[in-house]
Amino acid sequence: MADIKVPDTFLWITEADVCDLIDLSGSAQALEKGLVAEAEGKAVNMTKTQTVWDVGSLNVTGAQFTGDGLVGAKVWSNANLGAAPLIVMHNSEDGQIAAIVEAFALGQMRTASLSSVATKWCAAEDADEMAIMGSGHQALPQVAAIAAVRALKRVRVWSRTPANRDAFVDQLKAAFDFEIIACDNVEDAAKDCPIITTFTRAKEPFLFADHVSPGTHINAGGAIIPTNAEIDQSVLERCDKIVCDNLAQVQKGSRELMEYAARAGGWDAVTPICNLVRDAKPRPQGADITIYKFMGMGLADIASAVEILKRARAKGMGTEVPHPRRSKPRLT
Repeated sequence: MADIKVPDTFLWITEADVCDLIDLSGSAQALEKGLVAEAEGKAVNMTKTQTVWDVGSLNVTGAQFTGDGLVGAKVWSNANLGAAPLIVMHNSEDGQIAAIVEAFALGQMRTASLSSVATKWCAAEDADEMAIMGSGHQALPQVAAIAAVRALKRVRVWSRTPANRDAFVDQLKAAFDFEIIACDNVEDAAKDCPIITTFTRAKEPFLFADHVSPGTHINAGGAIIPTNAEIDQSVLERCDKIVCDNLAQVQKGSRELMEYAARAGGWDAVTPICNLVRDAKPRPQGADITIYKFMGMGLADIASAVEILKRARAKGMGTEVPHPRRSKPRLT
């Protein structure tokens, strides 16, 4: 076997670089491209792996985009609500480092892109109002995600903690021109609202079928571990279309869909979003409820990282860092 030529350097792409190189729209376009590649067997997601301790978790996701000559993994630890995620990109032909990408902003845009793409294909085309349930750090990007694909005139906000809700309302008012309404309860937030996004740490379901009007699309982004749930089974039983970001991940991580599949006798009714994007079919006429359950997947992170790396190379951005060189291990 010929010796692998080790490159002199690789690119380190900072958070500031990421934000200069790509925005939410660009992230969504990269995601759709990556999802079509996945549906066609040209990209492969790596199921998330995790280990936990008393105050945190270590997480790894990834994907291969060998058509672009790249594979990558995102690694991060959550500890006492702190995190510093990095994506390591390798060349798929020789295994050498192509880039390291600081990935906090990338991850927020990726998560927003997941719901933006799902809403594009699942929500009614004339939907102009949404409810956001939850007021954490993902809430603002989630509103931006929907505003990118639907002409919103009003956003309703509900959170379990009124002070957090009111602070988030003020944040939204400073960021957007459409009407922002604070809601005291789930019922007021959900009633006759065509798009609902949930992003909470709820342990038990709070959104029930009698809260949801016909024609609604739901983006369910919280409850990403089997102990948690946001959506009651009564909602899923009304759904004409159930979409997930990655089937293997929801099969082991989504309590809501695991319970639904057990009742339904299988997973046939759950469609991966890559098939939705490949088929490019809008919401069925007369559909009652559609739902998108997303837990975050490595393919989405790496799809953005691939695009960011291409743009960085084209624009001469990023910092050249010396590539690791092998040294002989001390075996005795």
